Amino acid sequence: MTETAPYQQIAAEISRRIKAGKLKPGDRVPSTRALVREFDVAMATATKALTSLQQEGLVHARAGVGTVVGPQPGQVRALRPAVEAPTLSKEEVVRTAIAIADAEGLAALSMRRIASDLGVSTMALYRYVGGKEALVLQMVDTCIGEFPLPAGRPAGWRESIETAARLQWSAYRRHLWLAGAINMSRPQLLPNLLPHTDVVLRALAGFGIDGSTSLFAAITVFGYVRGVALSLEPEAQAEQDTGLTADEWADQQAERMAALIEAEDLSGFRALELQGGFDFDLDAVFDFGLALVLDGLAARLRKTT
Repeated sequence: MTETAPYQQIAAEISRRIKAGKLKPGDRVPSTRALVREFDVAMATATKALTSLQQEGLVHARAGVGTVVGPQPGQVRALRPAVEAPTLSKEEVVRTAIAIADAEGLAALSMRRIASDLGVSTMALYRYVGGKEALVLQMVDTCIGEFPLPAGRPAGWRESIETAARLQWSAYRRHLWLAGAINMSRPQLLPNLLPHTDVVLRALAGFGIDGSTSLFAAITVFGYVRGVALSLEPEAQAEQDTGLTADEWADQQAERMAALIEAEDLSGFRALELQGGFDFDLDAVFDFGLALVLDGLAARLRKTT
């Protein structure tokens, strides 16, 4: 007798829960990370199990929520005939891929999964977006393009750079996987992304600094924004898995934190504790850090004038 594959065992168990009414239509099913912990399997196995359930029409990805019980609204279960494949568009493929990544993370994205959601063969996708690597670049460009730079330039250099930085933060906030898809050391040459660097170069053009310094300034600013944004997806996943917000988690750690502060004589932390505790809000961290980076850049510019 052929042994059932691990992903099939997981899919069968989730299917059983759905049929038994333990998971009702619209309920969120366990995330890939939750399945990894529950069944002690690899991430790829958990992803394959969810994909299998989607192909059966038992679950679907919902942007900003995760994978939920029920078929994709309006989803075509049978493959479209080959003659219908040209009715797809590149935008439709890219938007479907973004919806999957928004709901389940970039690790859940595959050409097969996208094809399943669209009801077409996997090979039909390649004529529109190329391979997965090319698709991810188009996804990045599309997501950055949702937050266009203003047509008119702000009055000052600081306002120009801050505007671009906050637009990027907004994009990362909406698409939690996006920061991890952007490469700072080998920047993607994308129509909607490159102008963000150009904003910094133009803002600093009148200060008499060399090109390398201007470019390094752009990399530093946007590297900071991306660096903080890399914590957004793990935090959202942790909240989904535990049901605790960052503040609620911090409250649960208060007693242990206090014990460590006392045991290790951490006077700096003790001072923080006396001032009212700890703030783990990433938006507040971002605001503070961006001001700090721009203050540092302002001090550097003053030395050149």
